[in-house]
Amino acid sequence: MGIIELLLVAVGLSMDAFAVSVCKGLSVKTLKPRHAVLAGLYFGGFQALMPVIGYALGYRFESVIKSVDHWIAFVLLVIIGVSMIREAKETEELGDDFGLKAMLPLAVATSIDALAVGVTFAFLQVRILPAAALIGVTTFLLSALGVRIGHVFGLRYKARAEIAGGVILILIGLKILLEHLGIL
Repeated sequence: MGIIELLLVAVGLSMDAFAVSVCKGLSVKTLKPRHAVLAGLYFGGFQALMPVIGYALGYRFESVIKSVDHWIAFVLLVIIGVSMIREAKETEELGDDFGLKAMLPLAVATSIDALAVGVTFAFLQVRILPAAALIGVTTFLLSALGVRIGHVFGLRYKARAEIAGGVILILIGLKILLEHLGIL
């Protein structure tokens, strides 16, 4: 997997966190730089950690499922992508609390898909530490930006961001499948 594909995966994975950050920014009456930094740290940190955990799980079971790994990667990415597109239609209320109790569940919830991608990375033999770092930094930046955008523009971009992220992941899953089948 090349750098462009990894960057697209990073952007796709970060769209849930971006969308939640937009909502968090919307809920803040007086936006402070710490709001953007906290959102970036929580979401970026978990988006970097979860692929590493998924990679470790995938690597452990690689020999068992090596013959169908491309199908697993395809199915996982499509499921995650479709789920993101479906979630784009839902509305949720988030408070203006940036404390551990409020942010930890959001960070975990928005990074579950990164865990599945980490499993996929193990099958594709992606170098996990640089990939996880890229995902974490991308999510940090987009989450911090999302807080600002949410504060300024509101919910206008939340659904579009989640749909774009879902489509990106589906297309990458399709590309992986087509490459392994020898079509691409």
